[in-house]
Amino acid sequence: MEDALTIAGSGTIDTLAPCEAVTVTTGARLHFGFLDPSGRGPRPFGSFGLALDRPRTRLVLTRGSSLTVEGPERNRAEAYLARVMATSGRAGTYHLNIEEAIPPHSGLGSGTQLALAVGAAFARLEGLPLDPGAIAAAADRGKRSGIGIGTFAQGGVVLDGGPGKDRLPPMLAQLPFPPQWRVLLIFDASSNGMHGASEDAAFASLPEFPPSETAELRRRVVLGALPALAEDDFESFSAAIGAMQASMGAYYARAQGGAYVSPRVATALAWLATLRLTGLGQSSWGPTGFAFIASQDEGRALLKEARARADLAGLDFHLAQGRNEGAKIETR
Repeated sequence: MEDALTIAGSGTIDTLAPCEAVTVTTGARLHFGFLDPSGRGPRPFGSFGLALDRPRTRLVLTRGSSLTVEGPERNRAEAYLARVMATSGRAGTYHLNIEEAIPPHSGLGSGTQLALAVGAAFARLEGLPLDPGAIAAAADRGKRSGIGIGTFAQGGVVLDGGPGKDRLPPMLAQLPFPPQWRVLLIFDASSNGMHGASEDAAFASLPEFPPSETAELRRRVVLGALPALAEDDFESFSAAIGAMQASMGAYYARAQGGAYVSPRVATALAWLATLRLTGLGQSSWGPTGFAFIASQDEGRALLKEARARADLAGLDFHLAQGRNEGAKIETR
C-alpha cells in the first residue's frame, strides 16, 4: 500500500489521482453530553466528546463489475454510498467490504463513523475533494452533534458549538487526550440506546433545560475539563466529566427510564463509584458505559476485576485509549 493518509486539520480530502482500492479505519467516540441538551436555547446542543481507538470501523472500497456490499452494517453502508454518489454526481459500480463495524445503537457514534468512512473511501477512490462535513451533510449525519465529524477529522477531545440554521456544528476546540490515560468501556449487548424516531420523540418530549445549568456546564467544560486536559490533570478532568454526566443523567432520566439505559451498566458504574472513580457515565443514549483510568496498569487491574465479578456477568469490558489523530486512509 502507499503511505497512509491521516485526515487532520479541517479534514479536507484533497483532490488526488484516482486509485484502485481504498481502506478507511476509524474508531468509536464517546459523547459526554450537551451544553444545552434540550436544544431550545439560543445556541442549541453543543457537544463534548472523545475519539477512541476501539471499537472501530474498517472498510475497503474497490471498483467492481456490479455494486456489492458485504460485512456487518452492509445495508446502512450501501445507503450511505448511494447518497454520496448521488451528491457527487458520479455513477459507478463498486465492491464495499466492511471488515469491522462499531456496534450499532450503542452510544459510540457507529452511524456517523460508518457514513464518513464510506464517503471518504469513495472520495479518495474517485479523487474528489470531499471533506467530512460535506460527507456528513450528504449522508444526513451530524444534525445535532458534530463530535463524530470532529473526531473522524482530527481525533482527540472535541467541543462543538451546536448546529446553526442549516449548518453543521462548528468545531470550537480540540485537544489531545493524554496518552497514559485509559478508558474502561462497559458493553451490554442485551440493550440498545435510543435512535431514529424514538430519539426524535424523546427530544420533543423533554422540557427546556434551565439556562443557568447550561451556563454551569459551559463553565465546567471551558474552565474545567479543557484546562485539565492541557495540564494532564486527571482528577480535575474526571470530576468535570462526572459532573456533566450527572446533569445529563438527571435531565434524560424521564426519557430513558433512569440515569442509565441499562440497569446492568448502572450496576457496574455504581461499583466503580465505590472505588472513588469520578469520571464515569454513559456515552450518548447508551447503553455503553465508561470510566476514566489514570494509567495502563490500573486499567488492566480494573479490567481483570470487572470481568471476574459475578454481579457483572453478562457485561463485556474492554480497555481503550484516546485516539489523537483522524481517520486513517490507505490506498493502492
